Amino acid sequence: MNTVNRFSVELVKKDPYLKPFTRQLQKRRERALLRELSLTDGTCPLSDVANGHLYYGLHKTEKGWVFREKAPNAKAIYLYGDFSRWEIQPSFALTSLGNGDWEIQLPGFALKHGMLYKLWMVWSSGADERLPAYATRVVQDEQTKVFCAQVWDPEPYDWKHAVPEKPAHPLIYEAHVGMSSAEAKVSTYWEFKEAVIPRIKELGYNTIQLMAIQEHPYYGSFGYQVSNFFAPSSRFGTPEELKELIDTAHGAGISVILDVIHSHSVSNEKEGLSLFDGSDHLYFHSGEKGQHPVWDSRCFDYGKTETIQFLLSNLKYWLEEFRFDGFRFDGVTSMSYWDHGLGVDFLEYSQYFDDNVDEDALVYLTLANNLVRSVRQDAMTIAEDVSGMPGMAFPTAQGGIGFDYRMSMGIADYWVKTVKKLPDEQWGVGDIYFHLTNKRSEEETISYVECHDQAMVGDKTLIFRLIDKEMYDKMSVLEHSLVVDRGVALHKMIRLITLTLASGGYLNFMGNEFGHPEWIDFPREGNGWSYYYARRQWNLADDNLLKYAGLNRFDRDMVHLVTQYRLLDALPQKIYEQGQDQVLVYERNGLLFVFNFNPTQSFADYEIPCMEQDYRLLLSSDDKRYNGFGNVEEGTTYPSRKRGGQRTLKLYIPSRTALVLADCGLYA
Repeated sequence: MNTVNRFSVELVKKDPYLKPFTRQLQKRRERALLRELSLTDGTCPLSDVANGHLYYGLHKTEKGWVFREKAPNAKAIYLYGDFSRWEIQPSFALTSLGNGDWEIQLPGFALKHGMLYKLWMVWSSGADERLPAYATRVVQDEQTKVFCAQVWDPEPYDWKHAVPEKPAHPLIYEAHVGMSSAEAKVSTYWEFKEAVIPRIKELGYNTIQLMAIQEHPYYGSFGYQVSNFFAPSSRFGTPEELKELIDTAHGAGISVILDVIHSHSVSNEKEGLSLFDGSDHLYFHSGEKGQHPVWDSRCFDYGKTETIQFLLSNLKYWLEEFRFDGFRFDGVTSMSYWDHGLGVDFLEYSQYFDDNVDEDALVYLTLANNLVRSVRQDAMTIAEDVSGMPGMAFPTAQGGIGFDYRMSMGIADYWVKTVKKLPDEQWGVGDIYFHLTNKRSEEETISYVECHDQAMVGDKTLIFRLIDKEMYDKMSVLEHSLVVDRGVALHKMIRLITLTLASGGYLNFMGNEFGHPEWIDFPREGNGWSYYYARRQWNLADDNLLKYAGLNRFDRDMVHLVTQYRLLDALPQKIYEQGQDQVLVYERNGLLFVFNFNPTQSFADYEIPCMEQDYRLLLSSDDKRYNGFGNVEEGTTYPSRKRGGQRTLKLYIPSRTALVLADCGLYA
């Protein structure tokens, strides 16, 4: 117990408000340690019990083929498909090995690359078709829309590039392969590799977060209703093409992380895990507890050994087979609380330790982070948690749950509320600074203005909230609209201040860097199964006669500036705030950031405190390259003056403009 006490006290030191809950934190840490011990018997590393994908499923051996499945409730299982003329034949019956495991061994000539197959699962009260739980290749028939597993035995992929060094601060480009084409269609891994990775490289992002990779029956679910956890979505291409995508990104020095879905599973029975062997509790809670009340999906039982081994194996598979550089865990709040955090305001520390917390889920997340580190020490993990659970992004060895970062979801909500509800003259620069820097001291976060959530139909992107219908006919550089000029200016300022006040890293959703118009709406019955809104109009960013191109250039230069000057290596220091003028100034790693959010007033000879001698202008959001008015000349130098005991600068700060200045002595 002394060991447990030593682990948990580090977290309490970081946050004294946790002191009354020290014992709960100790017990939480103890549960994780004991669970790992029970899985490994204390005789092997955790990664050795995450090899389900190497045992279950279909594998080619020296003697032929072997297929295994976990199905404790089954009375009989048959393999059937192209090789059996889709008939249930006794010669393809699996043999029970005990402990819920089933196996069949076949000669090499029995199966060929590309053949389709399924399982016929029999239980005491019925039987039905199923797809293997560990299937690594699942395809859908274009006419019937039926999914089948596929025998996949290609030549091994020849990796060409080394894994890049883990970025000290991930600058994440969140992307969806299927909607990454300008054409109204489902795009492919190959097209993404050829057309989108070069754009990401030019923009300066060092990490790609790929969405919707795990196979999902309904394209419109954005990949969040997973059916086949080990199968990369075949609608985008082959597993080898996904590997080539990742390999190409690595060659460009870009890490690739997977948006992994371990928070729930699709309710579909024929394609997914629900009622897999006739029971509702193989991997899930039984009864009502196993049904997500909003997502219409199945909720994993993280207390079951079968579930933990399945999910840990899934993480190891993606890390080793595809060389992903880590994971963004979706739905961590839903996992962590029995009520899934629905409609809950987390206002009291007691809410993090009461009976509503699913302690088994927190144990699983702790083990998942330990497993990832044991397989790839340099892999990163990010938690999508809105609740602010203490220790979420804190090392497991010190009493935390072990994520590197937590998504700073409150920042996006803050910007939505500010833009939607407050007139410009009421924007408080002190309030902005507070909300963008307010976080738990022990954790690193990923800041963002908007992710895919804000781009979905029914919501609005930042640019659409700012400009609305005038985006359709007022974005030409040859004309000016007060609405468009305001929207373009604020779009740049909001993104710059969010990135430059970020803690651990930053995220942008594909296309939002240039203010992609409209929303995302996947093909569905309500829109006539149209792909029109499930695409990215890259031509807008490439057309210098449109203001989208200026926004794209600004995002590129902003990201490169942050990287070049290693901005996130130091903490920001606010040095001036004038609420009435709506002017904010802060310093970070030798750079001076000056924001004038005033909607009507520009300031001449505006005096602000500074840190060093002389400064020069590095970046102005008002530059004509970014569709501004060019009221501040690029490269302007500003001598500092001593006034009393303080050095000051006098600047011209145009309305709705952000300036970035560098100390001439440090950055000559």
